[in-house]
Amino acid sequence: MNLPKFLLADNSGYPEDIFVLHTEYPRFLINLKDDEIEWLEDLTGENEQELANEMERLIEEASFFYDEEMKRYD
Repeated sequence: MNLPKFLLADNSGYPEDIFVLHTEYPRFLINLKDDEIEWLEDLTGENEQELANEMERLIEEASFFYDEEMKRYD
């Protein structure tokens, strides 16, 4: 099965939160409400600067993905 790069995630216990799941390496769940990230990978030994640059790009992509998805509901 081919998974999309990003998935929207919802949890009725957190109605104000907006979750996006990144399904490719490095996998993570981001709460767009406060940009809190839960890593689903062990990133031990990764180059910290490369990872920081990659995460900045991926957070922007996750936000763009969410905005585009929401436009489809309008």
